[in-house]
This record gives sequence, C-alpha cells and structure tokens, in this order.
Amino acid sequence: MLIAIDIGNTNVVIAVYDGSSFIETFRIYSDSKKTSDEYLVILETLLREAGIRRDGIEKAIISSVVPNLTRSFQKIVFRLFGIEPLMVSHSSETGLIRESIPEDLGSDLLCNLAYAHYSYPEKTVMTVDFGTALTLSTVDRNGKVLGVAIAPGLVTAVNSLFSSTAQLPQVELKIPPSCLGRNSMDSVRSGIMLGYAGLVKELISRTEEEVGEKITVLATGGLSKVISPLIDRFESVDGYHTLKGLVLISRLNH
Repeated sequence: MLIAIDIGNTNVVIAVYDGSSFIETFRIYSDSKKTSDEYLVILETLLREAGIRRDGIEKAIISSVVPNLTRSFQKIVFRLFGIEPLMVSHSSETGLIRESIPEDLGSDLLCNLAYAHYSYPEKTVMTVDFGTALTLSTVDRNGKVLGVAIAPGLVTAVNSLFSSTAQLPQVELKIPPSCLGRNSMDSVRSGIMLGYAGLVKELISRTEEEVGEKITVLATGGLSKVISPLIDRFESVDGYHTLKGLVLISRLNH
C-alpha cells in the first residue's frame, strides 16, 4: 500500500491507497508548533484505529507547501514504516513538460496539473482548487504548464472579514437565497459565494480568450462541492484530485 501525504497551510491530508482506491483518508490541522513526535503519535493512532498495519505500507509520497513541516513528516514516515518517502519536486517525473513548470510553483499545484493532464491528455485543462487559497492552474494538451491564477480562498476571505470587523458574524458558507442579503449572514454569503463564482467564471473566460480555445475545467478542494452549483463549467468535482495526482506521481517515479 501507498501512503500519500499532502501538507497544506491549513490541513495535512493523509491517504492510504491500496492500488485501486483510497481505503482511508485523514485530515489533521497544520501546526508548525507541533513536534515530529507529536505528529508521529497522531498518525500512529489514526492508522491503528483504522486497522491499517504499519508493515502493510510499502511506499510513501509527500507534497508539502509548509517547509517547517516537510522534514518532520519525512522523519515520521521513516520511523513508522522504515521507508524514505518520495518528495514531490520540480525534478519529479510528472508527465508535464519540465521546462514549462514555473520555478516557484507549489507541489500541490504540480499534483493538480499532473493529474489534470493525465485525465484529459488531448485537451487544455484547468484545475480550480478551493483551498486556503483559490488556485486556477492550467496545462495544455502537450503537457505544457500555461500558468496559475491565485486569490484568497473562500474561508480565508470570510475569516479576514470576521477578524477585521466588529459586527459581522462568523458565517457557514452556503448558497444564499438571494444576492440581496437581508441579514448579515446572507449578505456575507452573497458577497463571498456569488462573488467568488463570478471571479472563477471570469478567470475561465479570460483564460479561454488567451489560449484561443474552450478549455476543460475541473474542481477540487474543500468547498468545491458547495460552490459548484453556481458554476456550470466544471467537468468534474473531485475532492481527491490532488491525492490522485500524488498517486500518479508515485507511479511515475517508483
């Protein structure tokens, strides 16, 4: 089995893949103040309670955009399973044209692009990832990385409002009944949900203008299912897209 670890700014997502499907996924809070020993105990406990034997893990891969946690999880994987994890980097085989990958592209976006191109090899594809940041990354049919647009994520935007204003409440994000909010919660939902739907649609449209063709658009990330009814361009909405990119890169490099 393969253990795939996606270390993001808000959460660390850990998935166990048995060769055909993800049999378990875990999500824990990203906290640079935690020691590697603390994370080791957490992961060991999660695996034990899920009935996953440590000696059943034969391969490991890590994508990280949090440098302070990268080394910790490398150590954890080695201590738990006795294997060195594959670290996703620009030198990894991804199926993309390596020279086209921007120097500072995050490894999570590399996974998104790799799996998008693998899934639709004959098309220009954009992956919209609704995470801590909203990212829209595009690859053409040749595997050339065309570029990325980045905005604050939906929850990031709401938290910014909540922390910077005295009278606005913390809001659960869902589609509002109207764009004309009649209370604070629906007003925030209108601005965030409808506003971000418009942002995504505009960036899709501008991308198509620049590349001169209609593109295939995929969605992933925590809030992708919540906002997808407002955006009619998504070919698929898959919360496992980034993890599937990790599995793909593991296959290409092991």
